[in-house]
Amino acid sequence: MARDTVLVTGAAGGVGSVGRTVVELLRERGVPVRAMVHREDGRAEALRATGAEVVAGDLTDAGDVVRALDGCGRVYFGMGVSAGYLQATVTVAAAAREVGRLAVLVNMSQMTVSEMTLTSTAESAQQRMHLLGERVLDWSGLPVVQVRPTVFLENPLFRVTGGELRLPFGQARTSPVAARDVAGVVAAVLGEPGPHVGKVYELTGPRSQDMTAMAAEIAAAVGRPVTYVDVPMRQWIDETLAPLGLPEHLRDHLVTMAKLHREGRYDRLTHDVEAILGRPPTAVRDAVAVAGAGV
Repeated sequence: MARDTVLVTGAAGGVGSVGRTVVELLRERGVPVRAMVHREDGRAEALRATGAEVVAGDLTDAGDVVRALDGCGRVYFGMGVSAGYLQATVTVAAAAREVGRLAVLVNMSQMTVSEMTLTSTAESAQQRMHLLGERVLDWSGLPVVQVRPTVFLENPLFRVTGGELRLPFGQARTSPVAARDVAGVVAAVLGEPGPHVGKVYELTGPRSQDMTAMAAEIAAAVGRPVTYVDVPMRQWIDETLAPLGLPEHLRDHLVTMAKLHREGRYDRLTHDVEAILGRPPTAVRDAVAVAGAGV
């Protein structure tokens, strides 16, 4: 297999399906792709329809990862919110060193890492694993590019119900980024890794705004009123999160994201999307109009 084959992990899903979109973008450019999925299902078949090779495996299993990496010269490592995330990161780093020289390993991290310290405790277990995972990859000696998006526009936090955007964010501002923009950055780096190796890219939407302004953008896109309702944190947890029956690790991560939003930690704005893609990041209104995100 040619060494320019790209291994894309987490290719079957996750918030915004970044991995799947990376596969699609690379295949549109004729780049050979091996897509790693957790299990065989309809999503795997959809990936095959793009012309990608599909392999099933567990990112925490060294044998699965080594087999998936064999013959690949470029890697996108992305994994959903999971208690096994750090084990998977270490496994991928060790396997990548063992199977041979890579041109690039693009790691999907998150922007919260840039404001963390090794001993900070306000962040979620997932966010702390991203911090440690970045350090492991940096120590590995691999040609790593760290990609740190802020909260995704497609995050279920931004779901509108009954014409209301109900969140415990207070008057805090945020700059959610569209998953397709993140996938576009990843695909661009994988396509021509040379200028990017060793870099950290922090990705946001085009503006940081409060939830009232975000609700107005959604309303303009869908053509009906949408109102932001500032809900007390405890009420939001009990009424919105609890009924979803989420795994504890994921639930705690979402609660932490809500708390950090309220504290202003997501009031960030960068220009990395535009610098790499040559266009501004997608606005909330445009993303909702095209895909119905957040509704």
